[in-house]
Formats: sequence, C-alpha cells, structure tokens
Amino acid sequence: MPRKSVPLGWVTDGPRKANAPLLVTAELPQDVLAWADGLRQKHFPPERNRLRAHVTLFHALPPSVEGELIQVLVDLARDQPPVAHIDSLMKLGGGTALAVQCPRMVELHDAIAERMHGLLTRQDAQPLRLHVTIQNKVTGEAARALQNELAPTLQPRTFRFHGFGLYAWEDPLWRPIRTIPFRG
Repeated sequence: MPRKSVPLGWVTDGPRKANAPLLVTAELPQDVLAWADGLRQKHFPPERNRLRAHVTLFHALPPSVEGELIQVLVDLARDQPPVAHIDSLMKLGGGTALAVQCPRMVELHDAIAERMHGLLTRQDAQPLRLHVTIQNKVTGEAARALQNELAPTLQPRTFRFHGFGLYAWEDPLWRPIRTIPFRG
C-alpha cells in the first residue's frame, strides 16, 4: 500500500515511532525561511530534498530525554530572540549552505549540550557551525559552480530566530513535536 501523501519532509499522522531520535532546530522567521527554502527547492537534488530549509542544532538526541529537553528549551527561550546574520556561503564539499552568524545561538547550543552531556553523538558534540543547507550530495564541481553563481548576488540578511523546533526523526521524515518561541 503506498504511503499517504504528507507535506514535504513531515510525517503528521499515525503513532510516533518508539525510538525515534530527537532533533533540535533554530527556527527561522517566515521571510528568511521562504527565501532559503526557495534556494533549496531550486538547487537541492529533488530526489533527496525531503525537508524545508532549516538550521539544525542537534541531529540525534535520545528520545528518553524529551521531557528534560523541552524544559531546557523553554527555560532558554525566555531570552530575547537571538540576532543572526547571513552574508556568505559555506562550502560543504558536495554541497552549499548559507552561513549563519549568531554568537548567541552558539551560546544557547552550548548550554543545551552541557545539559545533555554524555548523550551527544559525535556529530552533535562537534563545534557548531550554523548554516542552512541549500544544496547537498552533488559533485564538488556542481557545488563550486553554484557557489560561484550565488556569491556575487548574495544580499546580506539580518534577522531574529523565531524559537526552537523539536522533531522526531522517523527515517527519512521528521515528525514535528513542538515549537518553542522566544518570549523575551
């Protein structure tokens, strides 16, 4: 039986998978999300593009920490929305991303990582390089071509992150659990 059609990248029906890892994102404001997602739709290989544009903070936290993680995110979201800036591209080898500069979000990531100490995967324990992937899993030549095309036309953007997003990764889709907006 074919899978029921769902919005790009999201699963919203049926029971949640029991051991689905948790993802945490820094949620983009609608205008920046629309712009970045437009670039992603245009340049990401369509057969691999299952998600909208996003800024991942953590890729795979254990589902057993969901309650504590939500409390940590709620506590941190009492702050003012962090100011971020995009003014350059990030080379990903076989892809291209929008480089996001936001020292405060890096501090918030570090605070979450400290609370989740001992539970982080190697990928999540690495220093955070904030970015929005707009192209991935292409040849180095194709990535360089896109970087050369976009770099001269990239207009700097300053914005505030909307909040934190919490998702369950149900390979290959994400199940939204909760959005926690900044309140400050």
